[in-house]
Amino acid sequence: MTKKFLLISVFFHCAIAWSQKPLHNFSLGDSAFLLDGKPFQMISGEMHYPRIPREAWRQRMKMAKAMGLNTVATYVFWNLHEPQKDKFDFSGNNDIAAFVKTAQEEGLWVVLRPSPYVCAEWEFGGYPYWLQNEKGLTVRSKEAKYLGEYRKYIKEVGRHLAPLQVNHGGNILMVQIENEYGAYGNDKEYLDINRKLFIEAGFDGLLFTCDPAPTLKDGHLAGLLPAINGTDKPDEIKKIIRANHDDKGPFYVAEWYPAWFDWWGTRHHTVPAEKYAYGLDAVLGAGISINMYMFHGGTTRDFMNGANFNDKDPYEPQISSYDYDAPLDEAGNATPKFMKFRDVILKHLPKETKLPAVPPAKPSAKIPVIHFMQSASLFDILPVPKVNPTPLTFEDLNQAYGFVLYRAILPQATSGVLKIEGLRDYGIVFINGKRAGILDRRLKQDSLTLDIPGGKATLDILVENLGRINYGPYLLQNKKGITNRVLLGGKEIKNWQMYPLPFTNINGLSLKNKKPAKEAPVIKTATINLQTVTDTYFDMSNWGKGAVWVNGHNLGRYWNVGPQQTLYVPAEWLKKGSNKIVVLELIKPDQSELYSAEKPVLDKVSGK
Repeated sequence: MTKKFLLISVFFHCAIAWSQKPLHNFSLGDSAFLLDGKPFQMISGEMHYPRIPREAWRQRMKMAKAMGLNTVATYVFWNLHEPQKDKFDFSGNNDIAAFVKTAQEEGLWVVLRPSPYVCAEWEFGGYPYWLQNEKGLTVRSKEAKYLGEYRKYIKEVGRHLAPLQVNHGGNILMVQIENEYGAYGNDKEYLDINRKLFIEAGFDGLLFTCDPAPTLKDGHLAGLLPAINGTDKPDEIKKIIRANHDDKGPFYVAEWYPAWFDWWGTRHHTVPAEKYAYGLDAVLGAGISINMYMFHGGTTRDFMNGANFNDKDPYEPQISSYDYDAPLDEAGNATPKFMKFRDVILKHLPKETKLPAVPPAKPSAKIPVIHFMQSASLFDILPVPKVNPTPLTFEDLNQAYGFVLYRAILPQATSGVLKIEGLRDYGIVFINGKRAGILDRRLKQDSLTLDIPGGKATLDILVENLGRINYGPYLLQNKKGITNRVLLGGKEIKNWQMYPLPFTNINGLSLKNKKPAKEAPVIKTATINLQTVTDTYFDMSNWGKGAVWVNGHNLGRYWNVGPQQTLYVPAEWLKKGSNKIVVLELIKPDQSELYSAEKPVLDKVSGK
């Protein structure tokens, strides 16, 4: 062997050694988790990578460290990563492997929750819409088509994330199968199929399930750690987990709620820190591991909010802000709750522990008034329609989210009641371009009286998907658009044109700058030059209903019914110089100025 070759060989093997990260062992003791054989108490906080701009992931993680957390938890969202069948996306804000690696760089462990069903106040509970186009497919079941799609998806997740488990040199401590399944069913064979699919996908470390106390026995699979949700009473936690785990621990609260989420038309939920600090203190003092849901909520953008619905309550679509009254607010700033919980956590850390200083709040400022000089009626930018005798659903059109305009020609004047059977979820009705009324599923509205002028008339119904149901038995009834017939005066209207308007890419919009027809939904664009860039909030309280984009980023929905009246604009998505603003306004087309605010308004309900 030559001296030169020897040097190259030594360098090569050293490079391999340097690049390898230490392998750890994470296991279950009788009463505690064991990290490399030593007791380890997880003090964890939930935050979801798609609800935070990728550019801000690291800042949020530094805030987690400053509060005393040693772990972060996140779901994995199937509908983000496989938006269309067999087309996977783990890029940009969807790059969860980068999220996990960033956590490791910041000295944080990760609890991974890649159950195909996540709930999470997320569209369809995380399921991709196209599953509903697979004939006979039944989610959360042993049905063959579902398991086939599930297998392909979880194997793709495993390809990206299984190498990041703690036993492979990464920082993923453990992985959750399914999600609160006991509230939905009790099929242990189905749960065991879940377990096997995860192992097949490469998740060979510690697996667990999580459920609220009343349904834990139904959602738990023997042999896996049962985690409990929604309680901070140490005796109850230990009793229930022992009863389902061979009279052993360790003890883990997988979801501990320091507050709650909001939906349109109802008050903003807040809970004083003092109400929960005592419970956090008790859990940590008992040596129990905990994950607060949420530590940081962020924002649900890109029409990805979910909805609740059952036989007793109306349809309740969730708002865009996922502030959650969490310890870290929507913009990533420490709240009084953060400081109170930090004090509690510090009590239970080794005495020599010094937490990082809490960074000051990020700068936030008003920006100059935005004047919209260019606009176009939605009716002037319609794509090529799909034609069918009866209305087609979003799923029929292979469209996930957004809007569909349904158009029919009425051959003669007809007055009477227009009834839309199965409106999902919000419909604006026009006759010859003039708004005739609005129907809202939240208010159980599906009919209105029309007085149509003489001669042939054009009936337009603009339908918005306000969010698929994310919890409960109605997961199986989640199609969007007009899902049944449309009747006028008791007679079915036939021969429809459907115009898909998903608004997945607004950069390609070509506005003709015609004066919009009065009352027609409009697209408005403006540019604003900024000398300095900070967080800000768009004040939408004078607008009606719609969505806003900044430099191509969807900020979420707004709706004057509240409680959310502002949209958070992250500094990371603004830039010095020219910034492009796009607004889709559905019901107040005359608005032409957009103001901003330094702080959010999340608690102003202005009506139904």
